[in-house]
Amino acid sequence: MTLPLDATPLIVTTASGEKRFWIEVADEEDERAAGLMFREDMPDDRGMLFVFQNTQRLAFWMKNTPMPLDLVYLDDYGVVGAILAGQPFSEAPLSPPFAARFVLELKAGTAAKNGIAVGDRMRHPEITRVSGRN
Repeated sequence: MTLPLDATPLIVTTASGEKRFWIEVADEEDERAAGLMFREDMPDDRGMLFVFQNTQRLAFWMKNTPMPLDLVYLDDYGVVGAILAGQPFSEAPLSPPFAARFVLELKAGTAAKNGIAVGDRMRHPEITRVSGRN
């Protein structure tokens, strides 16, 4: 499943400045379940933002996903709490030790290449809608 690119980029404020990503938004159960499965590649400036109805402990796996990924877990306000590495086809759960509201999936190594770190803040209309603040 390929979702349309959102018209508004997701912006990450890092120590070295702002980085922009064009994202697909997975905010329905079937979209979240499919995620980036079966995709073999995507551009470095693309990703998928998973939006959940509630803040909760989340666990992702990489079954049927041939592309290695960075999984960036965010709180209700879009603040990065953890960045975990997803290995192709792995069924091992990837879960940080805290509740999250969003997960941004990027091609593996993209977070490090762009200086994305724990504590950085991401902005996007979906995050604003949940958090109630820009």
